[in-house]
Amino acid sequence: MIDEKKLKVMSEKPGFIAALDQSGGSTPAILRAYGIPDETYQTNEEMFNLMHDMRYRIIVSPDFSSEHILAAILFSDTIKRTIEGINTCEYLWEKKGIIPFLKIDQGLDVVRSGAQMMKPIENLEEKLVEAKKHYIFGTKARSLILNANEVGIKEVVEQQFDLAKTIFAHDLIPIIEPEIDIHSPEKAKSEALLKDELKKQLDQLDDDVKVILKLTLPSVPDFYHEFIDHPNVVRVVALSGGYRKAEADKKLSENHGMIASFSRALEEGLAYQETDMEFEFALKESIDSIFEASIQ
Repeated sequence: MIDEKKLKVMSEKPGFIAALDQSGGSTPAILRAYGIPDETYQTNEEMFNLMHDMRYRIIVSPDFSSEHILAAILFSDTIKRTIEGINTCEYLWEKKGIIPFLKIDQGLDVVRSGAQMMKPIENLEEKLVEAKKHYIFGTKARSLILNANEVGIKEVVEQQFDLAKTIFAHDLIPIIEPEIDIHSPEKAKSEALLKDELKKQLDQLDDDVKVILKLTLPSVPDFYHEFIDHPNVVRVVALSGGYRKAEADKKLSENHGMIASFSRALEEGLAYQETDMEFEFALKESIDSIFEASIQ
């Protein structure tokens, strides 16, 4: 069964989701922004060790708490690691009261009909069983929409909802993430097509099925507002999608009822070379501003 205590937190409590799920492809850019150049590491293992050190520093911060943060999305590598000698997922829930989610997609497929669907997920059943052992409450899977192509958007949304039904059948809450490229010249038109497809799929769900929608901040404020009260939707959350923190916060504050699920915007201003005091100040500033934008 779905964990009702965690579901209540995700449904009702003020706060936002911290996206700490950078995977292999995005990790070098994140480390560079953090002040660690590519030549610092030679292997993927060394790279992921450095990435975990960064996540570790964020998670143990006193300001990274359930006062502002509802949940954290983790990369599969992270759930095998520890924080202060405790499995990362257990640490988040037991020590911080923050709900762990797991990124399960394995990257994007080739561009087709103006979009990139998810690659097939290998050993999905095994991954979901393993996730349940680590306090994981739900999963996240990302697709990418590049153009306002009806066929491509329809295929992306159908694939997302087919996967979501499988996830929910394993008593996990799926985060559905059909990201729209913020640089697309057809962003607003893509949002209109996406909204229609999302509504069709949501209205076809069984009454008991619950999902979280993770969407690109829309061109028109409150564009997705009708989904906030949809009976099948736990929460509507926003991805920063490459917007700088100040702009992402501003756009989010204009979308009432939508909360953040930021990654780059959350980590903006954090640097490996900072003293603990400097790091804590920068992280607190990010957390406070994102929280305020999320409760508008």
